[in-house]
Amino acid sequence: MTRFFLFAWALLLCWPAFANAGVRIVVPTRDIARGTTISQTDLTTKTVDDNVLSGTVTSANDIVGMEARRMLHAGESVRLDDVRHPILVTKGSTVTMIFEAPGITLTAAGRAMSEGGLGETVTVQNPVSFRQISAIVAGPGQVRAQNAGAALSARLASVQP
Repeated sequence: MTRFFLFAWALLLCWPAFANAGVRIVVPTRDIARGTTISQTDLTTKTVDDNVLSGTVTSANDIVGMEARRMLHAGESVRLDDVRHPILVTKGSTVTMIFEAPGITLTAAGRAMSEGGLGETVTVQNPVSFRQISAIVAGPGQVRAQNAGAALSARLASVQP
């Protein structure tokens, strides 16, 4: 009988270790307005049950330095779709387009037709030919042309004697 009580007592003491503790998610400590850059002090963690939507942020490092796409309410879960990199290229602004091919780098001015943050794809218009290309934001006011190497190589090959 004593063994039974000891076993029950040990099981009761160890129960929290075996219980389902849930998932720790990141939540804002205060309301964060749209367009605000998120800092470490704006965030805390909260434990919830296992019913977590995909894309829910579980590490504060994933969104520190990002910009809120919508109003983030204190205590509510944050999804990766709710944040983005800060805007470095704004619609209608003049940007430097960078075209790279092995052994050559060309730059040209263009006009951004959409906005974007670091690593995002934007559409840029050549003001001379009015052709539009897709480019990746490389920095403030700078974009790198996608697949420009193949097109540039073909044009250079056609110019050579």
